[in-house]
Amino acid sequence: MKNNLYNILKQFIKFGIVGVSNTAISMGITYGIIFLFHKFNLSSNENLLVFLASFVGFVISVLNSYYWNNKYVFKKTNSKHLWPLLKSYICYGSTWLLSFILSFVFANILCISVILVPILSMIITIPLNFIMNKFWTFK
Repeated sequence: MKNNLYNILKQFIKFGIVGVSNTAISMGITYGIIFLFHKFNLSSNENLLVFLASFVGFVISVLNSYYWNNKYVFKKTNSKHLWPLLKSYICYGSTWLLSFILSFVFANILCISVILVPILSMIITIPLNFIMNKFWTFK
């Protein structure tokens, strides 16, 4: 039992490392696209640009996350990747939506400082993402 708890904690730490790198990748891609569109005057709609850049960052970072979680965290190398990859997008998409809802509730209904809202949201969504990936995506 103690060894199993240690292995889960080790996986969670590795999952966190992958998560930090994915955040950097997502932000880098998002800001890179915005920068390039501004540099070459390619966007007349800032809202659409931010949405599209964020979407591309999300898609690529989840793909990266799937690769590293499969190879490094959960070690489930398998020749069939399409269904687990789709599950990974479902996990990250659902926790992104939950994070959006939690942010609204924390800030607008519970009147929690916007400084604390992202941290509180991550305290809920990161472990939830880990559990969904461990017991569903990479089962």
